[in-house]
Amino acid sequence: MSGKVLVAVFSASGVTKREGQQIAEISGGDFFEIVPEEIYTSKDLDWNDSKSRSSVEMNDPAARPAILNKVENIEDYETVIIGFPIWWGIAPRIIDTFLESYDFSGKTIIPFCTSGGSGVGRSDTELHKYVNGSVKWEKGVQINRANESEIKKFLDKVL
Repeated sequence: MSGKVLVAVFSASGVTKREGQQIAEISGGDFFEIVPEEIYTSKDLDWNDSKSRSSVEMNDPAARPAILNKVENIEDYETVIIGFPIWWGIAPRIIDTFLESYDFSGKTIIPFCTSGGSGVGRSDTELHKYVNGSVKWEKGVQINRANESEIKKFLDKVL
């Protein structure tokens, strides 16, 4: 592996954060949690309620939830591993906000998701349209409750 690795994750319930921290530790990369300005409550995340915050955001392709924090020195990273839960078959809109906030030119982006029922879905290609500049994309994967061996195998494949 060459170059610095950033593992950036959005996690509404802690599952994706746990996986991302493990990936950062095993890869020797830096961990960054994408924190929304307004934290999601359990009511916000009720996918059965069409008026819940997450439902409204996911039904609006232009929605861009604000992010509280920023990655310092994004230019120092060669590889960015981006983790997120799957919402409505794709990445949450806050991931779109994150991708549109930085210049990823010349970097490799590796998406991973956590999901209770579906895999990476359309996120693997949908995210491409939110990135400016020429980047190398690795195929997105689903990682749920992975052990160290599984994460090493994933990292060996993409780094």
